[in-house]
Amino acid sequence: MSRTTPIVHKTRTQVVVEVLREKILSGEIAAGEPLRQSALAEALNVSRIPVREALLQLEAEGLVKFEAHKGATATELSVDQVTELFELRALIETDLLAKAIPNLDEEMLAQAQGYLDELEAAFQQEDAVSSWSELNTKFHSCLYQAADRPHTMEVVHGLNTNCDRYIRLQLLLAGGIPRAAQDHRDLLTYCRNQEIDKAVTLLRDHILHAANAIRELVAQQVS
Repeated sequence: MSRTTPIVHKTRTQVVVEVLREKILSGEIAAGEPLRQSALAEALNVSRIPVREALLQLEAEGLVKFEAHKGATATELSVDQVTELFELRALIETDLLAKAIPNLDEEMLAQAQGYLDELEAAFQQEDAVSSWSELNTKFHSCLYQAADRPHTMEVVHGLNTNCDRYIRLQLLLAGGIPRAAQDHRDLLTYCRNQEIDKAVTLLRDHILHAANAIRELVAQQVS
């Protein structure tokens, strides 16, 4: 640990949220699988209170659903949800990028390059799947921050959380890594060169191409 690394104290609820979120996003907890509070509390060695609070937070993130007489379950994969989420991302993120590019400075671009280098290294490691989405989000967010639209960034963060397991599905099963890596490199080049139209077109195509590949995968899994 470096001297500058802050010590983060997490509540039991935060820890449970992170554990359950990772299990759902990785597929260890399958879509539709019941999430029984007593069993989860025992497995995680906590009381039922942080488990219940964690499930409510995951419900707000779209990863858990509560139903009468059934309790909590991991949200089912949905072709319609893929379409809605990724079309929203294409609309909002391209607008953010267009507003951000004129304000990008060398420090921001260098930071984005650093995240991209980390992401490409993670793509080469089979045990680093859990870091793909985080680094991908950091790369894109680093570019979007220059738009100075904090409320829009909150919306994008929520969309990314709901898209997370779908993106992992695409990268793992649809061979999406090579295209994603090339798209990111080209996107950063366009941003560096202040080529707004090219950057926006590439980002829109990048998001919608992923949506098409994911819809095919989800349709196969739910059929």
